[in-house]
Amino acid sequence: METDMREIAESFIKNNDFTKKEFRMLLECADDPESAEMLRQEAVRIRKKYYGDKVYTRGLIEFTNYCRNDCYYCGIRRGNLYARRYRLTKEEILECCAQGYELGFRTFVLQGGEDRWFTDERMSDIIRTIRTCYPDCAITLSLGERSYESYQKLKEAGADRYLLRHETADEEHYRKLHPSEMSLAVRKLCLYDLKLLGYQVGAGFMVGSPGQTADCLAEDLLFLKELQPHMVGIGPFIPHHGTSFAQEKAGSVELTLFLLSVIRILLPKVLLPATTALGTMDPQGREKGLHAGANVVMPNLSPLKIRKKYDLYDNKISTGEEAAECRAQLARRVENAGYHLSAERGDAV
Repeated sequence: METDMREIAESFIKNNDFTKKEFRMLLECADDPESAEMLRQEAVRIRKKYYGDKVYTRGLIEFTNYCRNDCYYCGIRRGNLYARRYRLTKEEILECCAQGYELGFRTFVLQGGEDRWFTDERMSDIIRTIRTCYPDCAITLSLGERSYESYQKLKEAGADRYLLRHETADEEHYRKLHPSEMSLAVRKLCLYDLKLLGYQVGAGFMVGSPGQTADCLAEDLLFLKELQPHMVGIGPFIPHHGTSFAQEKAGSVELTLFLLSVIRILLPKVLLPATTALGTMDPQGREKGLHAGANVVMPNLSPLKIRKKYDLYDNKISTGEEAAECRAQLARRVENAGYHLSAERGDAV
């Protein structure tokens, strides 16, 4: 059996154009230490080939936790009546950018729930101002599902990138995670619209979310191969006490790390974050992510007073070395892992 696993891993390294059945077999390599290590080493080789030892930083600004959606896994979902809601003003967002620029960040990520208060006009005004003040910086948005016309307006205002996790590419699994008014087809259409408009596009999924099977993960890998995104964000599922999944088991750090390596091999030039969820589940999660093929970290630039309110899952780290103001400590940890923080925008190659 071990020989079979090694053969599958070697086959994937030589030619990653796998079918769903082959991806399903590849996932079994996660339980074979020798095969998993072979894939990890190949992932690191590839990331060094295209990105050297650079680790790109993104300054994360969580500017609203209002959301019109009621996704079953999310702490800021519409139905969570205990969430302490907030919206940052344009001035507060610009203060975050000013602080981040001074600290050396050259990418700002504006992330929020699907908050209808932030209309195309309001968002375009914010984006244009950031673009005017910081012409050398990349502007990334993570605002959920919007119309093609909306995405076009935000692109014309100066946005460069858009993060929209698909969460799962399996229709049956999607239904277990989302209310009936939401649609996997719409989510996928949004991602293709964003690519068509010229955004650098980020997709991604949770590892170990309730109801997820190996077939679901194989479908995710197949979808990523088809979409060819510029960025992929994955992290272990972490339950939130204010959701119906409060008592569910968290996802596996080890499987997440394995999948980071697989995704690096599948999409060699992809921008691949070592996510906050990894750091929440494991104090060394970020470093382990880098050792598995990741090349991006996203420290928090949000005002301290609201960081605990952007409560996607329980125990989410929001201060300490993952915070933007502690960039020096983060740089030391990255250097200790054998890499270095880059002050570049860090576009996909």
